[in-house]
Amino acid sequence: MTDDSHDAIIIGAGFAGMYMLHTLRERGFRAHVYEKGDDVGGTWYWNRYPGARCDVESLYYCYSFSEELQQEWRWTERYPSQPEILRYARHVADRFDLRRDISFGTTARSAAYDEDADEWVITTEDGARTRARFLITAVGCLSATQLPDLPGRDSFAGEAYHTGRWPHEPVDFRGKRVGVIGTGSSAIQAIPVIAEQAASVTVFQRTAQFSIPAHNHPLSDEEQRRVKADYGRLRAEARTSHSGILSEQRAEDPLELPAEQVRAELERRWAIGGTTFTATYEATLRDPDANALSAEFVRDKIRATVDDPETAELLCPYDHPIGTKRICVDTDYYATYNREHVELVSIRERPISEITPRGVRVGDREHEFDVLVFATGYDALTGPLTRIDIRGVDGLRLRDKWRDGPRSYLGVANAGFPNMFTITGPGSPSVLSNMIVSIEQHVEWIAEHLEHLRATGTRRCEADPAAEREWAEHVNEVADETLFPRAASWYMGANVPGKPRVFMPYIGGVGVYRELCDEVARQGYRGFHLTAAG
Repeated sequence: MTDDSHDAIIIGAGFAGMYMLHTLRERGFRAHVYEKGDDVGGTWYWNRYPGARCDVESLYYCYSFSEELQQEWRWTERYPSQPEILRYARHVADRFDLRRDISFGTTARSAAYDEDADEWVITTEDGARTRARFLITAVGCLSATQLPDLPGRDSFAGEAYHTGRWPHEPVDFRGKRVGVIGTGSSAIQAIPVIAEQAASVTVFQRTAQFSIPAHNHPLSDEEQRRVKADYGRLRAEARTSHSGILSEQRAEDPLELPAEQVRAELERRWAIGGTTFTATYEATLRDPDANALSAEFVRDKIRATVDDPETAELLCPYDHPIGTKRICVDTDYYATYNREHVELVSIRERPISEITPRGVRVGDREHEFDVLVFATGYDALTGPLTRIDIRGVDGLRLRDKWRDGPRSYLGVANAGFPNMFTITGPGSPSVLSNMIVSIEQHVEWIAEHLEHLRATGTRRCEADPAAEREWAEHVNEVADETLFPRAASWYMGANVPGKPRVFMPYIGGVGVYRELCDEVARQGYRGFHLTAAG
């Protein structure tokens, strides 16, 4: 190990960065975190839009590494809101004294690998430089906001916000005309809340989304006691499950069952609510005909909820199998379109032509607003990494290596970038899972890897190009066995103009992925070139 500054620099102080810092400190490594925000929380520090809420239940969207922590924290709702998640993150930072090793308000501008010293040189926006043997990126999968490249975008004279970079103070919509561009997850959460205040809300929809009711509710003391008393078993099951989210999945082929039986089961799962609706039958995400049963069920629910038939039909998705885009979870989203002051404008056939100082022009109509909300998503998975100037061996830029799509080994390491590890990067389950489960698995695996390097006197660790290529092929093969590649989703990079269409996460399952990673470790970190100190 080097005597310079730190053993490891970690970029990002969200749930991944905080746990990585805690774990490395516990194992005797000198680690430090750079965080561009002014506090911990990552995604939940930045995403403060109205209605922001996690789509994983609170009792499972939390760390499991500390029995005392998981027993002492009390969640108030089934699905935690952004303020509550941020309070939890702050509690963790205070409880484990993490802040003393975090530099807040510090943006990592670049990171370059010094081949002579086998160290990373990290440069921040203010020009300060730090050296570390290891670079660990914990920048999140959905942290690089994406704004549409619309003519006149910056000419709007009113208030303009992106859901991913919301002001820290509440925005007052009372008496205002609000335009919302986008109908992804953040819009589906925000629109009902905005509509409760605003004088009018106009939603510009390019692609209709499938959304499942959250059926959110306060958590009783009894429910919390019951889950916490069984945490050991529940956590173990989650770690070996497909998504890290516990759900009941039926193995029967719904196409071979009586239609009334299938509908009854879908009704039961609709009443439960949440993202696991698409896991009702194993065949749903593999068989187009089986998928169509669930998709039409949800479209029927939309038609039954929305009073105006024309609006209801616009809200019905037809261009992708259900579940192949991030399934949304909502509270009264579809019912919001029954409000007289809420209008839906389809921009699928007739896109927005320009943003004007007064509003949004579609065709020959100019919609005038006081406030514009861009709910236009993120440059997912790769964007948070490629927006940092990361250079490996021979000055190879990560953004250049990934120009035709991301390629990594296990989603955690990259050939040509020694001693660099990525938490929940492309090629890992990441966004297809309960992120906390995946974060804990990655952090613990990386920490054990670093311990192995320290114990064996290894100064340099690099993914093998052949192993990386084989893993990329495996990721694609597994994805091709499903319906996911049929959707133009942000999983494929389809929401970013010019971004290559590559299915980025690993869909083989959290449990399968964990076993594959553990097997690599058991075999002396197969697929890595390890160079001993000379």
